[in-house]
Amino acid sequence: MTRPVAAAAPANTAYSLAARDAQNITVSVQGVTPQAQARDVFEVYVKPKPVPPPVVASSDSSSGGSSGPLFYTGGGAPAQWMAAAGIAPGDWGYVDYIVSRESGWNPNATNRSSGACGLVQALPCSKVPGNGYDPVDNLRWGTGYAVGRYGSWAGAQAFWASHNWW
Repeated sequence: MTRPVAAAAPANTAYSLAARDAQNITVSVQGVTPQAQARDVFEVYVKPKPVPPPVVASSDSSSGGSSGPLFYTGGGAPAQWMAAAGIAPGDWGYVDYIVSRESGWNPNATNRSSGACGLVQALPCSKVPGNGYDPVDNLRWGTGYAVGRYGSWAGAQAFWASHNWW
């Protein structure tokens, strides 16, 4: 005589959990009051990665060397830089289009022939308030340039797409 094998408990998959937690549509019938449904509650906490603050290399006058540009040595990522520069998330795609082609998101990019610098290749670099190689300063300047000359980042991107420069 064989014993029946107990059925294994169903596996908890992302789909099964989502299906279980899916919202139900309640259709009310005149004169009938819908009852509140009890639902499972869970919390998710994502520990953010620490982001080092941007640091600009200082120029040490005691070294006796020439005082060159203050290259960017801090950390961060494009989304953090754009947010810190006050660029609306809806414009990030336009900014990415231009900056990817101008500097490849390298804050220390410098055009050897023209001297344009930074993410958006500000020309001349001295136009950027603060430090032309600081990505946030450079993007802030770029926003003023894009809005002032093209009306918006979208306008700047459209011009770049048809002329390969801005």
